[in-house]
This record gives sequence, C-alpha cells and structure tokens, in this order.
Amino acid sequence: MTDKVANYELLVQQAQSLLENEFDLVANMSNLASLIFNELPHLNGTSFYRFKNGELILGPFQGKPACMHIAVGAGVCGTVAQNLKAEIVPDVHQFAGHIACDQASNSEIVVPIFKHHVFWGVLDLDSPAYNTFDATDEQYLSQLAPLIFGYQK
Repeated sequence: MTDKVANYELLVQQAQSLLENEFDLVANMSNLASLIFNELPHLNGTSFYRFKNGELILGPFQGKPACMHIAVGAGVCGTVAQNLKAEIVPDVHQFAGHIACDQASNSEIVVPIFKHHVFWGVLDLDSPAYNTFDATDEQYLSQLAPLIFGYQK
C-alpha cells in the first residue's frame, strides 16, 4: 500500500466517523470540505458546487474566495457537469476555457456527485502545484464526496 493510498484510507475512516448519523447537507459539506482541505497535501481550495437551475452554484468550501456560479460546459467544473465524469487536469493553464478563480491554482481535479443516480453537483480540488492529482485521487474522492448525504454504519 502506498503512502497516498494509506492516507486516503485514513481520510475515508475519518470522514465516516465525522459524518456518521448526521444528515444535514450543509453541515456535512462544510465538515468534509474542511477535512479534505486540512488532511490532503498541496491544496489551495476544496469546494462543493451544487447543480441548481441549470448551473453550478458554490456550496461550502475551504480556501480563497471561489467562483459562485459556473455554467455547464465552462471550465473544469462545468465540463464535469456536462460530461458527468471526473476530470484530472495536470496543468490548468493548458485546459481550454479554464476559469481562474484563484490565480495560484496550477492543477485541479473535479469529481461528479450523484444522489440516487441523479447528478447533484461536483467536488472541486485545486492545487498550487502541477500534476498533483491522479487516478488514486479520483477513486477516493469519488468515494468520499457522496458521504455528504449522510453515513450510517
């Protein structure tokens, strides 16, 4: 087991313990955003965006102020909302249409969140380093994100 996998395994346990038997969506998004932001290395932003009225709207986040409205198809988050699959971007400056909410961001990962198999929104992580994210991040973040809807053992 790599250090990264071990860190994520611990993070999943922490998230499950933190969110166990709590079903308030705002409280869960807030705590999960904070947990991810403080436990994963090389992050400068962790944001939840909700899909509402045909666009992504900012939810609880950690980091510098973030974009509040993102159109479907715009930037990395909007691309995920359009294609309904995760995006790993090693260099955001090479991503056509990238939206620079924080000029310090150089790489990004966005995973879609589904509730009862219906697209609900996205979890967006930004890093000031290049090439921060990979398939391991996608796997674990896709597992962590739906915990916002509540977790029971």
